[in-house]
Amino acid sequence: MASFNKFNAFVEHLAEKVHDLGADTLKILLTNSAPVAGNSVKADLTEISAGNGYSAGGPSATISASSQTSGTYKLVLDDLTITASGGSIGPFRYFTLYNDTPTSPADPLIGCWDYGSSITLADGESVTVDFSAANGALQIA
Repeated sequence: MASFNKFNAFVEHLAEKVHDLGADTLKILLTNSAPVAGNSVKADLTEISAGNGYSAGGPSATISASSQTSGTYKLVLDDLTITASGGSIGPFRYFTLYNDTPTSPADPLIGCWDYGSSITLADGESVTVDFSAANGALQIA
């Protein structure tokens, strides 16, 4: 998968105790509209339509590790597979990580990955969001 691109507001949200990345509910939202660094919350994005195996708001990401070593924090997420069932999903190009737990601001954005081109999953097809176990979904130094 492409490299992680953080949203600018993520830095402020960390400093203001909005995120508990080791415990909050993180989700992956699919969009076909390019996110920009200035986006702050989920409502700033245009999500693809729900249905056929994709739920509104996107699937939850499973946190497998959240720790720091020598001053570098690493968040490791389990790989996530999205499968079209009963019809197609998409088109989409961007996988966006956001925090579904906070209420103020609601659904703050963390970062995104660009698939490189728009795809549509036909009924029965899958795409796997391959988070690096070695490097984590994100690192903060």
